[in-house]
Amino acid sequence: MNKLIQRSLYTGLLFLISSFTFAQHYINFNVKNTDPKHFKDSVFVAGNFNNWSPDKTPLTFSASDNTWKLQLHNLKDDVYQFKFTRGSWNSVEATVNGIDVTNHSITLSSDTIFNYSIAAWKDDFATTAKQHTASSNVSVIDTAFYMPQLDRKRRIWIYLPAGYSDSKKHYPVMYMHDGQNLFDEFTSGFGEWGVDECLDSLQQQTKNACIVVGIDNGPKRLNEYSPYDNDRFGKGEGKEYVNFLVKTLKPFIDKHYRTISSAQNTIIAGSSMGGLISYYAAIVYPDVFGKAGIFSPSFWIAPQMLQLTDSIGKNLKGKYFFYIGEKEGEKEVQDMKDITDKLGEVSDGLVYSQTDPDGSHNEQAWRKWFAQFYKWIMSDWTNYIIKQGD
Repeated sequence: MNKLIQRSLYTGLLFLISSFTFAQHYINFNVKNTDPKHFKDSVFVAGNFNNWSPDKTPLTFSASDNTWKLQLHNLKDDVYQFKFTRGSWNSVEATVNGIDVTNHSITLSSDTIFNYSIAAWKDDFATTAKQHTASSNVSVIDTAFYMPQLDRKRRIWIYLPAGYSDSKKHYPVMYMHDGQNLFDEFTSGFGEWGVDECLDSLQQQTKNACIVVGIDNGPKRLNEYSPYDNDRFGKGEGKEYVNFLVKTLKPFIDKHYRTISSAQNTIIAGSSMGGLISYYAAIVYPDVFGKAGIFSPSFWIAPQMLQLTDSIGKNLKGKYFFYIGEKEGEKEVQDMKDITDKLGEVSDGLVYSQTDPDGSHNEQAWRKWFAQFYKWIMSDWTNYIIKQGD
């Protein structure tokens, strides 16, 4: 019997018209780079219209009014979020005090002009001002763990539950992508999830403890987290990346830590492209990953996922938590809904689908919903903690 839990904070949103019928509009960006140290530096825009690429969409300088300009055209009615950079996320816009600015947001229903002045840039403020926030339960397994499937090396983090070293208990394991952003504000690019603080608190309340393994992303993040080739972004290396998790990293973790290695006790989770590759891993290896957290998945880059769900989704029998923010865009919300509807139709899995009307595509939103995800995904696992020799 299919089990589909639809939890939604919005009502009345109907998708009755296919995307090609929407009116087409443009956004005119007029941006003043008021920081004199970088007056002549190139300016780029990164947003949900270009996969948040910080160096792919340049503005053009107009000497007549000292303004950087760009027109994005052929845009449909939707919510668009973006920030300005000088070509990388290290040089993203900031306030005059070096504080991160929130995403700019436009709800597009007609041609729009966006006028803006950039006060300062993040790279002009010492990174040492950021503090290490990882709890004592977090450590780094290896700064250069070898990935034979990709012939690369990567930093690997691990969170061990409180009391791990003083007991003989075995624990479920959660594998999460973008490890830089999970535990430590110092290493995060856009703010951390606070996974360690969240679990320190929840595990005291619920007694449902879990090991978390964080895998850093690398320079080819977009390729590693995409299972399919893409004309715009190049070769998809997601199959090799997932094979690394299944055939190299998981066996290492199971050998060196007290884990419960069954699929029922192995979770995979991530956001954006990390959400996409988490779902891909769960559907391709259902006997390895029996649970998944799929936050703001970038299904737009891999439309093949709907057909894959239809063809092999019947093999999924675990628990699957989906989240997206309504401010991420109408198409993104619909893409996720198509997948959850299809998965609920073809599988015996338990699907939790959450849409937040105030949610954006950022770490703050994923941090907000991580506790709800964890409590739900772990809710039936109290009796699975194995105690040996006590």
